[in-house]
Amino acid sequence: MNSYAVFLRGVNVGGINIKMAELKEALKARPFSGVKTLLASGNVVLASELPPAGVKAEFEACLREAFGYDAWVVVLDAGRVAELVAACPYPADDASTHTYLTIASDPEVLTELHHAGTALDGVDLTRLGPEAMAWLAPAGGTLDSPFSKLSSKPKYKATTTTRNLRTMIKVRDAAMVV
Repeated sequence: MNSYAVFLRGVNVGGINIKMAELKEALKARPFSGVKTLLASGNVVLASELPPAGVKAEFEACLREAFGYDAWVVVLDAGRVAELVAACPYPADDASTHTYLTIASDPEVLTELHHAGTALDGVDLTRLGPEAMAWLAPAGGTLDSPFSKLSSKPKYKATTTTRNLRTMIKVRDAAMVV
Protein backbone atom coordinates (compact mmCIF):
# COMPACT_ATOMS: atom_id res chain seq x y z
CA MET A 1 0.00 0.00 0.00
CA ASN A 2 1.40 3.39 -1.02
CA SER A 3 0.68 6.72 0.65
CA TYR A 4 -0.21 9.66 -1.59
CA ALA A 5 -1.06 13.32 -1.42
CA VAL A 6 -3.71 14.48 -3.87
CA PHE A 7 -4.00 18.19 -4.67
CA LEU A 8 -7.24 19.33 -6.29
CA ARG A 9 -7.12 22.23 -8.71
CA GLY A 10 -9.62 25.08 -8.33
CA VAL A 11 -11.76 23.71 -5.50
CA ASN A 12 -13.81 26.10 -3.37
CA VAL A 13 -12.96 28.99 -5.69
CA GLY A 14 -14.65 30.16 -8.86
CA GLY A 15 -17.98 28.50 -8.10
CA ILE A 16 -16.71 24.95 -7.60
CA ASN A 17 -17.63 24.26 -3.99
CA ILE A 18 -17.09 20.85 -2.49
CA LYS A 19 -17.56 20.06 1.16
CA MET A 20 -14.68 17.89 2.32
CA ALA A 21 -17.08 15.51 4.12
CA GLU A 22 -18.92 14.96 0.82
CA LEU A 23 -15.63 14.36 -0.98
CA LYS A 24 -14.62 11.75 1.60
CA GLU A 25 -17.97 10.03 1.17
CA ALA A 26 -17.66 9.98 -2.64
CA LEU A 27 -14.15 8.49 -2.41
CA LYS A 28 -15.37 5.50 -0.34
CA ALA A 29 -16.38 3.66 -3.52
CA ARG A 30 -12.87 4.02 -4.99
CA PRO A 31 -9.77 1.86 -4.39
CA PHE A 32 -8.48 4.13 -1.61
CA SER A 33 -8.12 3.74 2.14
CA GLY A 34 -7.21 6.02 5.02
CA VAL A 35 -8.67 9.03 3.21
CA LYS A 36 -8.13 12.30 5.08
CA THR A 37 -8.95 15.78 3.86
CA LEU A 38 -6.86 18.73 5.00
CA LEU A 39 -8.08 22.29 5.15
CA ALA A 40 -10.89 23.26 2.80
CA SER A 41 -8.71 23.92 -0.21
CA GLY A 42 -8.60 20.48 -1.79
CA ASN A 43 -5.80 18.58 -0.12
CA VAL A 44 -6.28 14.86 0.43
CA VAL A 45 -4.01 12.13 1.74
CA LEU A 46 -4.81 8.49 1.17
CA ALA A 47 -3.39 5.03 0.65
CA SER A 48 -3.82 2.88 -2.44
CA GLU A 49 -2.38 -0.10 -4.24
CA LEU A 50 -2.64 1.88 -7.49
CA PRO A 51 0.34 3.67 -9.02
CA PRO A 52 0.19 7.51 -9.08
CA ALA A 53 -1.38 7.61 -12.57
CA GLY A 54 -4.09 5.21 -11.42
CA VAL A 55 -4.83 7.31 -8.33
CA LYS A 56 -5.07 10.39 -10.56
CA ALA A 57 -7.47 8.70 -13.00
CA GLU A 58 -9.72 7.28 -10.25
CA PHE A 59 -9.76 10.51 -8.27
CA GLU A 60 -10.58 12.71 -11.28
CA ALA A 61 -13.31 10.28 -12.38
CA CYS A 62 -14.80 10.41 -8.89
CA LEU A 63 -14.84 14.22 -8.88
CA ARG A 64 -16.42 14.38 -12.32
CA GLU A 65 -19.09 11.81 -11.47
CA ALA A 66 -19.91 12.98 -7.95
CA PHE A 67 -19.60 16.74 -8.36
CA GLY A 68 -20.16 17.31 -12.07
CA TYR A 69 -17.19 19.41 -13.06
CA ASP A 70 -14.10 19.01 -15.22
CA ALA A 71 -11.71 18.08 -12.44
CA TRP A 72 -7.93 17.89 -12.37
CA VAL A 73 -5.62 16.75 -9.61
CA VAL A 74 -1.91 16.41 -9.04
CA VAL A 75 -0.85 13.23 -7.22
CA LEU A 76 2.45 12.90 -5.39
CA ASP A 77 3.87 10.03 -3.40
CA ALA A 78 4.03 10.96 0.30
CA GLY A 79 7.79 10.55 0.33
CA ARG A 80 8.11 12.92 -2.62
CA VAL A 81 6.09 15.59 -0.80
CA ALA A 82 8.58 15.33 2.08
CA GLU A 83 11.52 15.65 -0.34
CA LEU A 84 10.03 18.72 -2.00
CA VAL A 85 9.37 20.43 1.34
CA ALA A 86 12.93 19.67 2.45
CA ALA A 87 14.37 20.97 -0.84
CA CYS A 88 12.55 24.30 -0.67
CA PRO A 89 15.15 27.03 -0.03
CA TYR A 90 12.62 29.60 1.15
CA PRO A 91 11.16 30.04 4.66
CA ALA A 92 7.73 28.68 5.54
CA ASP A 93 6.92 31.84 7.46
CA ASP A 94 8.28 35.30 6.82
CA ALA A 95 6.84 38.74 7.60
CA SER A 96 7.46 40.12 4.12
CA THR A 97 6.97 37.15 1.78
CA HIS A 98 5.01 33.96 1.37
CA THR A 99 6.50 30.80 -0.09
CA TYR A 100 4.55 28.74 -2.61
CA LEU A 101 5.10 25.46 -4.40
CA THR A 102 3.62 24.99 -7.84
CA ILE A 103 3.29 21.30 -8.58
CA ALA A 104 2.44 19.65 -11.86
CA SER A 105 1.21 16.39 -13.29
CA ASP A 106 3.07 17.15 -16.55
CA PRO A 107 6.78 18.03 -16.18
CA GLU A 108 6.91 19.55 -19.68
CA VAL A 109 4.21 22.06 -18.77
CA LEU A 110 6.07 22.92 -15.56
CA THR A 111 9.25 23.46 -17.58
CA GLU A 112 7.38 25.84 -19.87
CA LEU A 113 5.94 27.68 -16.87
CA HIS A 114 9.35 27.85 -15.21
CA HIS A 115 10.95 29.35 -18.34
CA ALA A 116 8.17 31.91 -18.66
CA GLY A 117 8.44 32.75 -14.96
CA THR A 118 12.19 33.30 -15.03
CA ALA A 119 11.66 35.88 -17.80
CA LEU A 120 9.54 38.02 -15.46
CA ASP A 121 11.24 40.86 -13.61
CA GLY A 122 11.64 40.44 -9.88
CA VAL A 123 10.41 36.85 -9.72
CA ASP A 124 12.35 34.45 -7.50
CA LEU A 125 11.81 30.85 -8.68
CA THR A 126 13.61 27.65 -7.74
CA ARG A 127 13.00 24.38 -9.57
CA LEU A 128 12.74 21.60 -7.00
CA GLY A 129 12.37 18.73 -9.43
CA PRO A 130 10.50 17.70 -12.55
CA GLU A 131 7.14 18.15 -10.86
CA ALA A 132 7.64 21.18 -8.61
CA MET A 133 9.04 24.64 -8.23
CA ALA A 134 9.09 27.07 -5.32
CA TRP A 135 8.54 30.79 -5.56
CA LEU A 136 8.08 33.85 -3.40
CA ALA A 137 5.30 36.41 -3.36
CA PRO A 138 5.07 39.57 -1.31
CA ALA A 139 2.92 39.25 1.80
CA GLY A 140 -0.53 40.59 1.03
CA GLY A 141 0.12 40.63 -2.71
CA THR A 142 0.17 37.02 -3.80
CA LEU A 143 -2.68 37.20 -6.31
CA ASP A 144 -1.27 40.38 -7.83
CA SER A 145 2.26 39.00 -8.14
CA PRO A 146 3.52 38.53 -11.71
CA PHE A 147 4.13 34.81 -11.28
CA SER A 148 0.71 34.19 -9.73
CA LYS A 149 -0.92 35.91 -12.69
CA LEU A 150 1.18 33.84 -15.11
CA SER A 151 0.55 30.50 -13.39
CA SER A 152 -3.21 31.06 -13.20
CA LYS A 153 -3.59 31.24 -16.99
CA PRO A 154 -6.08 28.70 -18.41
CA LYS A 155 -3.34 26.82 -20.31
CA TYR A 156 -1.90 25.60 -16.97
CA LYS A 157 -5.24 24.73 -15.37
CA ALA A 158 -5.34 21.01 -16.20
CA THR A 159 -1.80 20.22 -15.08
CA THR A 160 -0.69 22.54 -12.26
CA THR A 161 -1.78 23.73 -8.86
CA THR A 162 -0.14 25.88 -6.20
CA ARG A 163 0.05 25.53 -2.44
CA ASN A 164 1.57 27.64 0.30
CA LEU A 165 4.64 25.96 1.84
CA ARG A 166 2.87 25.88 5.23
CA THR A 167 0.07 23.84 3.61
CA MET A 168 2.62 21.50 2.01
CA ILE A 169 4.18 20.90 5.43
CA LYS A 170 0.76 19.98 6.86
CA VAL A 171 0.11 17.65 3.90
CA ARG A 172 3.56 16.07 4.31
CA ASP A 173 2.93 15.41 7.99
CA ALA A 174 -0.52 13.92 7.37
CA ALA A 175 0.64 11.79 4.41
CA MET A 176 3.42 10.20 6.41
CA VAL A 177 0.89 8.60 8.79
CA VAL A 178 -1.72 7.30 6.29
